[in-house]
Amino acid sequence: MTCLDCKKELSYLDHKTSMEFYDVELCSKHKKRMDRLISQNNTPIEAIKLYYGLKKAGVHPMLEWWDGKKSVDIAFSRVKLNIEIDSEYQMLTHEQAMNDLEESMHSFQDGFTTLRIPTTLIKYYLNETVNNILGIKEGLRANIKVI
Repeated sequence: MTCLDCKKELSYLDHKTSMEFYDVELCSKHKKRMDRLISQNNTPIEAIKLYYGLKKAGVHPMLEWWDGKKSVDIAFSRVKLNIEIDSEYQMLTHEQAMNDLEESMHSFQDGFTTLRIPTTLIKYYLNETVNNILGIKEGLRANIKVI
């Protein structure tokens, strides 16, 4: 049992505590960072699970990245991929859907691709979600013009 961030050996208590809160193995230092991130930015726990799922897959996403206009749950800045976690996906009204579509349009006009992922995908299909995001990331990387 090691921390997914710093590879530090975890005590039983650190392991138990981080697994209870985030379902991810974190040392007390990195768990406190995630606690602070949630309280400051209202980051969904599923964003943290997805972030560490992606890190475990060997990529290096950014959590709560500022894209110049807003904070994004998870981002891959080199391929301009933003990932937003939708926790209220089930109760989506037409106004929210239109706002999401307009936000996606503005991001796309700025060169960013925005994925909106419902929490249920992360909760029940984390590995499949990670694999699909990796495929999208690779597709975007292949289409970037080399300067």
